[in-house]
Amino acid sequence: MADEYVDVLVVGAGISGIGAGWHLQRYCPGKSYAILEARDQLGGTWDLFRYPGVRSDSDMHTLGYSFKPWTKAKAIADGPAILDYLNETADENDIRRHIRFGHRVLGASWSSEDAAWTIEAERGPDREPVRIRANFLFMCSGYYDYAAGYTPDFEGLADYRGEIVHPQKWSDAVDYAGKRVVVIGSGATAVTLIPELARDAAHVVMLQRSPTYMVSRPAEDGIANRLRAMLPARTAYRLTRWKNVLYGMYFFRMCRRSPARVKAKLIDMVRATLPADYDVETHFTPRYNPWDQRLCLVPDNDFFDALGEGSASIVTDRIERFTERGIKLESGRELEADMVVTATGLNLQFFGGATISVDGEAQNFGGKIAYKGMMYDDVPNFASSFGYTNASWTLKADLTCAYVCRLLNHMDRTRTRIATPRLADTGVEPEPWVDFSSGYFQRALDKLPKQGSKHPWRLHQNYARDILLLRYGKVDDGVMEFARPPATARAPLAQAA
Repeated sequence: MADEYVDVLVVGAGISGIGAGWHLQRYCPGKSYAILEARDQLGGTWDLFRYPGVRSDSDMHTLGYSFKPWTKAKAIADGPAILDYLNETADENDIRRHIRFGHRVLGASWSSEDAAWTIEAERGPDREPVRIRANFLFMCSGYYDYAAGYTPDFEGLADYRGEIVHPQKWSDAVDYAGKRVVVIGSGATAVTLIPELARDAAHVVMLQRSPTYMVSRPAEDGIANRLRAMLPARTAYRLTRWKNVLYGMYFFRMCRRSPARVKAKLIDMVRATLPADYDVETHFTPRYNPWDQRLCLVPDNDFFDALGEGSASIVTDRIERFTERGIKLESGRELEADMVVTATGLNLQFFGGATISVDGEAQNFGGKIAYKGMMYDDVPNFASSFGYTNASWTLKADLTCAYVCRLLNHMDRTRTRIATPRLADTGVEPEPWVDFSSGYFQRALDKLPKQGSKHPWRLHQNYARDILLLRYGKVDDGVMEFARPPATARAPLAQAA
């Protein structure tokens, strides 16, 4: 027997999991729920990453929850401020008591006969086994492996005598003061790290294989701050949120419709922030179109200022091998370094690495097609939160949580306990989960679910469209199959609080 029963089991206490707790309490007050969190603190990504300058590349008026206004002056917030916001949300809404810290989910098995999931987990440092039954399983564990980031298999790595650190493993013990530092990578992590490292390091080099699009924006949103001074906080927040959502949608559409024009504009904006003789053509002219990969946000020009001041520089080249003193490049140049930071990306991992089975059959989600971007064909009472790639994570997480609550309430009204998306339309063709060329997605294509070529299997990267679909669209749409368990189903255990 399982240790306990809850109506809804949420996995992960990051942005999505805390949002799920709020929505369940607000819209499904009669449902019991628990949140299993593998770590000892809530916050997910924002508790894990501790590298210097860690921050969001989305503004907090869209990364923040729809139900909790962001009231600080800085719209581009650092990691500690975001973590404070998440802790405030959990405490203000009495969500923390539902979180079981130190619980790592190993697997979940669905029984149609019982209309229940049995979740196997480990608790604490001694890995004590825990079993929980739940009618609905909501995965809010993000999409990458917390155990280790991605580092390519560089030749000669063992020869290097300096220190190597991946940002995902950063700790207070890392000392870069007065050292020559090479940061490998040109994504958001590298662009965040370099201005901070440059303050105390002897010099910082960003070593990139190819350039990335970068956009400079003020860390403070002047319009948001003025609105907050004149209006109630919630009203000002909503207006700012929609301002930023609509601008983001407009910009993304422009990137798709006129990529050459947008590319030229973005590069011209970078050129205007750097010394006149800076080699923008080599270091800031990507080979791909805008939004084929995520753009890097540079708040208050900090990255460009470090380049202009000379405390940081860029080298665009390929690595041939590591040497005792640093890195030898394909051009023949050797970069000497006391420390190398491998900001080389993430390893994708769905559902925290848990195995999922339905009626004894293991599920391969790489072969599944996503329903409304959150559920999966032939997998009952199961949803996952996955944010936008062209906007903030929380916009989609909020909608997903609200839809799950609508689904649960519909099941209660119709006295059904099983909801399963069924792909009966033979005209639906599988397509890639996201139209994104970033390395961490390309490395995991075989593991990622697919989207379908038709509604409701198509994944929209459009917040306004998803509002209509998820907040107001039919729950019983002819694709979702509702059922009752047989009369012989086991009764639930005593429910958790």
